[in-house]
Amino acid sequence: MSSATKEILGRVRQLIPPMLERFHKGQMGRVAVIGGSEDYTGAPYFSAMASARLGCDLSHVICTPTAATVIKTYSPNLMVHPLMRSLPSSPAKPAGEDSDPSTASKYDTDPSEIASRIIPLLSRLHVLVIGPGLGRDPLMQKTVALVIQAAKKQNMPMVLDADALLLICNDPDLVRGYQEAVLTPNVVEFERLAKALNIEKEVAKEGKETDRVERLARELGGVMVLQKGGKDHLSNGTVTYSVDLEGGKKRSGGQGDTLTGSIATFLGWRKAYHEGLWDVKHKMKEEETAGLAVFGGSAITRECSRLAFAKRGRSLQASDLTDEVHTAFLNIFGEVDEDVSRL
Repeated sequence: MSSATKEILGRVRQLIPPMLERFHKGQMGRVAVIGGSEDYTGAPYFSAMASARLGCDLSHVICTPTAATVIKTYSPNLMVHPLMRSLPSSPAKPAGEDSDPSTASKYDTDPSEIASRIIPLLSRLHVLVIGPGLGRDPLMQKTVALVIQAAKKQNMPMVLDADALLLICNDPDLVRGYQEAVLTPNVVEFERLAKALNIEKEVAKEGKETDRVERLARELGGVMVLQKGGKDHLSNGTVTYSVDLEGGKKRSGGQGDTLTGSIATFLGWRKAYHEGLWDVKHKMKEEETAGLAVFGGSAITRECSRLAFAKRGRSLQASDLTDEVHTAFLNIFGEVDEDVSRL
C-alpha cells in the first residue's frame, strides 16, 4: 500500500474498539439492513453478515415476509424482522404478499402504516444500511423514504446503496445536507446520480479523477459519496480520500454488500469512539472520523476481494468475501487488542 494509505489506516485504527471485559452486548455496534424482497435475499444477508463478521455485536435485517423466511435459513446469527411489504407482483399474488386481498389491512398497503412498525426499532440501533435487495417496488420505496426521514430526526448514520440510490435520484432533498449519510454508488449508479444532479461527465481540465465525486458530494450538501471503481474515491466535498488497496479482478454481484456492511460497522465504532466507550489519548474530531470510517470499510472490502480472488479466481462469488472478512481485518489492522499504547 502507499505511504498515504498507510497513514490514513493508522488513523482509522484508532476508531476500532479494544475488546474490554467491561463492555456488554450491543456496545460495539447495532446495525440493521433494510432491504430484502421476494427476488433478492442474498444482498441483505451479505451486508448484515459482513457487519457481524467485522465485529458488530448485533446485526438485523428488516425485509418482507417472503424474504425473511429465506434469510433466516442462511444464518441463525442474524435477527430478521419481516416488517416490510411490497405490492403484488402479479394479479395472482395476494396483496401484502401473504394476506388475502379481501382482508388486506392498511398495514399491508399503506407506507405510513408499514413505516410505523419499523421506526420504533431505530432507538435500538446505531446505524442503518438501506438498499441491499430493496428492489424498485413503489411501496417498498415509499416506506424506506419515510424511515430515512425518521432516522434523520434521530441523527442516525446511514449507508445507502443499490435501489435506495434510486430514491436519491428522484428526490435528492431526502439526504441533501444530511452529513450522517453515506452513498456507495457503482459506475452505473454514479452516472444516474450525476445526471440527476446535473454533474457533467467531462472530467476537470486538470484531469483530477476525484473531481466528479467531489462535485456530487458538494451538490448534496456535504453527504459522503463513495465512488466505487478501480480505486474507491470518497468525498464529502471538502475532504477527499482515494483507497488504492488492490482488490480482486472478478466483478460478481454482491461484493458491494460486503462494503455497506463493513462501512456500517465502522460507523458504529465511530459512534462509540465519540461517546467515550473507551479511553483514548488524543481524540479526533467528528468531521475527521466520518471519512475515516468509510475509508476503513472500503479497505476491508478490497482486501476481502483480493483474498477471495486469490483462492477462487474466476469462480469467485459474494459469499467468498464474507469468509475473508476477519482475515482481511487482521491483514490491515493486525491484532488491535495487543497494542495498548494507542489507548
